Amino acid sequence: MHRVAISSTGLYIPPNVISNEELVAAFNCFADQENATYAADIAAGTRQPIPQSSVEFIVKASGIKQRYVMEKTGVLDPQRMRPRLQARPDTELSLMAEIGVAAARDALTRAGKQPEDIDGVICAAANMQRAYPAIAIEIQTALGIQGFAFDMNVACSSATFAIEMAVNAVKTGSARAILVVDPEITSPHLAWKDRDCHFIFGDVCTAILIERLDNAPAGAFEIIGTRLLTTFSNNIRNNAGFMSRSEDRNPEDRDQLFYQEGRKVFKEVCPMAAEHISQHLAAHDLAPTDVRRFWLHQANLAMNQLIGRKLLGRDATADDAPVILDEFANTASAGSIIAFHRHHDDIKAGEVGVICSFGAGYSIGSVLVRRT
Repeated sequence: MHRVAISSTGLYIPPNVISNEELVAAFNCFADQENATYAADIAAGTRQPIPQSSVEFIVKASGIKQRYVMEKTGVLDPQRMRPRLQARPDTELSLMAEIGVAAARDALTRAGKQPEDIDGVICAAANMQRAYPAIAIEIQTALGIQGFAFDMNVACSSATFAIEMAVNAVKTGSARAILVVDPEITSPHLAWKDRDCHFIFGDVCTAILIERLDNAPAGAFEIIGTRLLTTFSNNIRNNAGFMSRSEDRNPEDRDQLFYQEGRKVFKEVCPMAAEHISQHLAAHDLAPTDVRRFWLHQANLAMNQLIGRKLLGRDATADDAPVILDEFANTASAGSIIAFHRHHDDIKAGEVGVICSFGAGYSIGSVLVRRT
């Protein structure tokens, strides 16, 4: 069995930023228009008015201050409230593959590697823009990588689950190196017209290069363990799928986009994630206090604060558990990888860290790493 390491990570950031102020202005305009249109029903008590949003509400509820998106004019149009993306011919690189290639190239460059050094690509994301052919194979071909590629989806835990798949392939010798690519274009499946969640998501792409430790550059992070957990829940859900058109339903039905029972998710997932991490560490004779840094899923600031307190017995500092969701919002499976990408340079040789993501399913994935 080979020892395995994270040699590098890559990051693609979309060109457009939506501030909370811009988002609130667009949403409140939409709400005013809808409330005016249905004023009679609202007065009769047969319809509830849409409440106003505010910057203060968003920051208090989530800690998010802005988000990056692939396209912003459609999102900020009160008559549309969704991205305005253009269909591409089959002969052109898909949008997910395009940003996947960009993040993958960044990771390759940082590790000093070439496509011929890689044997496989896993495209792991909370949603795919098509059923087939696999986005991963498109990325593989665009990069000039020989070998294999496949897509996988475990919602916001997709990246950590894919890391375990990559680790197993490298450890057993079926691949020298695997690129895990996480093109999270979340803006098309966000309900921008729903006050409770219109601020949650942002677009981004990350990439992680997993390879044999003896081939990795100096300062790589050896993966000392991975652990996965799933338990079924309807509290985070999106019912859109290939059978939707056969169900004689309205394509604008609310359940065709992301929806959640936020309070239930908070109450149930936080203790699950903290316990999962504690048990994973204990299996390697480690305690949470032995961990130099936690790179946690970036969904909600209060969730991470509570998980930090449960693990450490005190409030976690920004050094203990860095936060990037204020800038990026919730980027699904990419969030913990962005945190790692942005906040790992100061980790010293021998120090231990934990990458952990959690989300729909429910699903939780954790990766224990040690700096070499």
